[in-house]
Amino acid sequence: MKFWDASAVLPLCLQEPHTLNLKRLSARDGAVVAWWGTAVECYSALARLRREEALTPADETQARALLHALMAAWTEIEPSVVVREQAGRVLLLHPLRAADAMQLAAAIVWANGQASGHEFVCLDHRLREAAQREGFTVLPKQI
Repeated sequence: MKFWDASAVLPLCLQEPHTLNLKRLSARDGAVVAWWGTAVECYSALARLRREEALTPADETQARALLHALMAAWTEIEPSVVVREQAGRVLLLHPLRAADAMQLAAAIVWANGQASGHEFVCLDHRLREAAQREGFTVLPKQI
């Protein structure tokens, strides 16, 4: 079981340079853990791509359907006081935006505060670095 950030979930729904690698990674394990806000982050990215005309409305609809299928199967870390407190802590230590702090905090809560031995799937450089500093094994190894 691996924690998946929105930056890694989105290529499972769209054809992007990292799609094949992430699909292979997902197929090996199949068990996805994600933050409660991951879907909203993905919806936001899809809407932005449609507005920029990088996606057609039909492409966005198809990507949302794939996202819903993933959501139906993943384990979701829900909002809580503990997640909020962890997000506040990681913001003191790492140069992250609020949404990324919530992602990392949710992963820490999922790992029961012991990141070592747990995997964090992410394509965002700043978040990858913060997750690694927290002790997670960050995947994919190369981006």
